[in-house]
Amino acid sequence: MTFAVTGRPLRLHPMVVGYEPIAESISVLGGDPARFLLEPVTVAAVVYADGWVLLDTGFNVEIVRDPARRGHHFNYDSYTAVVPPGDPLADQLGALGLPWSSLRGCAISHTHVDHTGGLRHVPAGVPVVFQRAEYEYAAALTPAEAFARTVVQSDFLRTGLAIELLDGDTELAPGLTALDTSGHTPGHQSFAVELPTRTIVLACDAADLRIQIVDAIACGTTMRPSDAPAAEAAARRLRDLDRVAGTEVWPGHDPDWSYTVREGEDHGH
Repeated sequence: MTFAVTGRPLRLHPMVVGYEPIAESISVLGGDPARFLLEPVTVAAVVYADGWVLLDTGFNVEIVRDPARRGHHFNYDSYTAVVPPGDPLADQLGALGLPWSSLRGCAISHTHVDHTGGLRHVPAGVPVVFQRAEYEYAAALTPAEAFARTVVQSDFLRTGLAIELLDGDTELAPGLTALDTSGHTPGHQSFAVELPTRTIVLACDAADLRIQIVDAIACGTTMRPSDAPAAEAAARRLRDLDRVAGTEVWPGHDPDWSYTVREGEDHGH
């Protein structure tokens, strides 16, 4: 399947839509469990001449700001979601001049709570893509299992979403490809965006920090212990892609990485 855009990507707009304090050991295999990082929650818009595509969506701020719902969904191991005032996803898209009426597709890297919350904004009929292994696993979780895995099923099981399921690497639109980087979750996917001057690979949670890409270090946690070898393979894949001339692999949650870039500007990492 492909999203209904033509031509090639013109611009990539990465956005920070929240923060979360995370133990280094959760992000990085072998990390220090006593060292906490205030990690940015990132999403991206890929702009074409006749529409745009959203990659990940951040938190559901309505849940974050409702004490009862927040406690029900977000209180696993004292987890804390931090969001700026307003609706950081909708507000930044508005500032960029990207209306929801021009959204042609949305792709979700995986079903953790900091990636699915903005799906409430996606208009009916706009394709929302997951890897099949991811969606089917997360949809089948019991409420207790979903809570323990920081998954809010109502984000992606609600009526009105036009869900499309992928199996492995898939071209979503010209110059935009979903990459199988499963391991962190059963069907985690990263995204390659072919811009006019370079290709950007958004690692998402297959590599929270830049050092994981450079040194091929796997993520610190997997939903299923049996997926640890896949997580290691995903880290090696991202490292190898980063070594390709003209390609940059960006981490998903690195507090020391600049996410304020635009195509054509130096990102200065």
